[in-house]
Amino acid sequence: MEIAYLIPPIAYLLGSVPFGYILVRSAEGEDIRKSGSGNIGATNVYRKSRWAGVLTLLLDAGKGYLAVLVAERLGEGDVWPGVAAMCAILGHVFTVWLRFKGGKGVATGCGAYLALAPLAVATTLAAFVLVLALTRYISAASIAATALFPLWAWLYAYPSPVVLWAALGGLLIIAKHHQNIRRLLARTENKFSLGGKRAP
Repeated sequence: MEIAYLIPPIAYLLGSVPFGYILVRSAEGEDIRKSGSGNIGATNVYRKSRWAGVLTLLLDAGKGYLAVLVAERLGEGDVWPGVAAMCAILGHVFTVWLRFKGGKGVATGCGAYLALAPLAVATTLAAFVLVLALTRYISAASIAATALFPLWAWLYAYPSPVVLWAALGGLLIIAKHHQNIRRLLARTENKFSLGGKRAP
């Protein structure tokens, strides 16, 4: 078997490590899925513990970044790193360790695409910060940034497989925000506060 075919399962397993769940369980003895939004991602973990939320963000991004690095080492061309990015996001969203119920993939996608298209990610993060500053909604900023990333990747002339997999990963991430979108439309979404508490 060609070694490159190991990239999808490796990337999936890397992405599937539920760091938010592990950190809260280890530090607090609680299940983060029973707190706040029930999500295992950095935003919900941050509401429980500031340090754990920041660490979750870094680790979730790191596993996406590592998945792409592994793909670049094992495979050739522009396709495999894009596949690895998508598989890492799938692993986070549908983690095998939590009965295929995970997070929304924003941090993992950010780390994966940072390895693929750093300039596009930098521009996307600027858009994220701007939307967050204007709205104080993490979900709105995440959705806007995710939607814009494939456009930036295309404008910066990254290879077409990168743009394609960025678009597919973005669709999955936005789809996982369906409840947030409904709350945003109903104006019942929770606003972000640096203190870790829900802003009114």
